[in-house]
Amino acid sequence: MASLVAKEYKSFEEIKQIGEDGVEFWSARDLSEVLEYTQWRNFEKVIGRAILSCENSGRNVSDNFAEVSKIVKTGVSTKKIKDYSLTRYACYLIVQNGDPRKEVIALGQTYFAIQTYRQEVADHFNELTEDRKRLVIRGDIKQWNQLLVETAHEAGVITNDEFAIFQNAGYMGLYGGLDVEDIHERKGLTAKQKILDYMGSTELIANLFRISQTEEKLRKDNISNAKDATNIHYSVGAEVRKAIEKIGGTMPEDLPTPTKSIKEIEKEQLKRLKDKSKKGQLMLDE
Repeated sequence: MASLVAKEYKSFEEIKQIGEDGVEFWSARDLSEVLEYTQWRNFEKVIGRAILSCENSGRNVSDNFAEVSKIVKTGVSTKKIKDYSLTRYACYLIVQNGDPRKEVIALGQTYFAIQTYRQEVADHFNELTEDRKRLVIRGDIKQWNQLLVETAHEAGVITNDEFAIFQNAGYMGLYGGLDVEDIHERKGLTAKQKILDYMGSTELIANLFRISQTEEKLRKDNISNAKDATNIHYSVGAEVRKAIEKIGGTMPEDLPTPTKSIKEIEKEQLKRLKDKSKKGQLMLDE
């Protein structure tokens, strides 16, 4: 199932386009194929329901569902067909209104719900507390790490030993030669504690960039052996380190280790939510 999720998440990412204004969008025609709709007229019905949902939510329909034309080849000639330029929110509404029997629809609902939420969070990122920033970035890293594992496996990183070497290479590039064991020791962590759970937001962002750029490069360069994949992970980590150095930033190994782990923060958040829920229940019962 994890493999399927990673594959479909990648599909949603691959059909995303960036306009001249730098804004991302999805083609409805491309999305219909990923969502396994073979007939456009059936998919248009889903779009219609999504547009209605958009209207009911109080958002501007034309801002989210821009009707456009697409040129397609039909034999030796070409013709214009109807298409839509969709925002992430429009895609989210479409998968919410899609055929629930399709497994890919469920995956799409998860993907676009997460991405829509993260965009909303990103818009107010600087207003978040350090703990909340860490939670948001750590969530992104979990998703990208899953994709990286899938892509690395496709690139030839197969055995546990190969994965250990591959993982170490990325850290060594970013941390100036320090490997996983060295970083554990430097942070005062036990072997069972996860390094990523004991990073502040700045250090997490550096690692997120390392992970996401490695995944993209492995995929784009069509790497097919573990040695080349490992070298790429190291070189990407080293390039991120150079970028930090160039702007005068603090090297990741010199950043302070937070006293609270991500798991501890999550437990505090869950407890707070439960406490709020209990208070709400008490008020309703009074």
